[in-house]
Amino acid sequence: MRCWFTPLLAAFAWTVGRLPQPLLLACGRALAWLLWPPLKERRRIARINIDLCFPELPPHRRRRLADASVVNTVIGVFELVRAWHAPAWRLRDAARIEGLEHLQAALARGQGVLLMCGHFTHTELAVRLLGEALGRPARVVVRRHNNACLEAWFDASRRAVYGPTIGKKDMRALLTALRAGEPVVYSADQNFNYNHAFVPFFGVPAATLVATPDIVERGRAVLLPFWYRREADGRYAIRIESPWQGWPSGDPVADAARYMAELENVVRECPAQYLWGHQRFKTRPPGEPPLYQ
Repeated sequence: MRCWFTPLLAAFAWTVGRLPQPLLLACGRALAWLLWPPLKERRRIARINIDLCFPELPPHRRRRLADASVVNTVIGVFELVRAWHAPAWRLRDAARIEGLEHLQAALARGQGVLLMCGHFTHTELAVRLLGEALGRPARVVVRRHNNACLEAWFDASRRAVYGPTIGKKDMRALLTALRAGEPVVYSADQNFNYNHAFVPFFGVPAATLVATPDIVERGRAVLLPFWYRREADGRYAIRIESPWQGWPSGDPVADAARYMAELENVVRECPAQYLWGHQRFKTRPPGEPPLYQ
């Protein structure tokens, strides 16, 4: 398969991977400004979500937060490419990591680890930085791209830093990796229209996957919360927490609600870096009107 734009992507990736961090962030902000009109739909969705989740804020602050989240989403494109193509020297001292010992202890026991996180704009860069500190890659669960050329380039880029990727619905590959004692980064905070329950996320009923406890049990794994944010100095704060006390509880709905509550606490630490442009509340409880039309 020949893709005419692959050399252009390679050149772009080589450059982005080596940019100084302040310049990378500035380029992301500039691109967001250039793309502001085409991002109209993303901005609309982000504003709906922010209005739903932060009703206590005055309207001008909600608008500012929604717009900042869209800017961070564009910056996240540069951070994604950096995750795949930055040389190790460029990432040196780029992160402060707390709780690495929790992950190291589980892996030393030969136990697989489900690193539970959320959809922040720099997730894959955090995974790359974790792998650099750990001395081994963490596997990632991804959504495949519909464009064959882009998917080939994306997959090759990811394989180079994370090893073989795991498709979002490839349960066999996910369980195999966990049973082999590997760390796998996983998030279940986007809209699910199957195997879900409605649990509160910022007080709004959110269709959330309830299969996570079953994945941990069948994978003979342990779940460790994996959180991260970009700080004001451009460095990344990453923390791995010990397992949630009382999780799993035996009630998959209660466990999904616990995950959403823990995630909400983390999102409140850096709300502009969460992926608010996603239709998180697209699936609605029976009888409830749609929110995004």
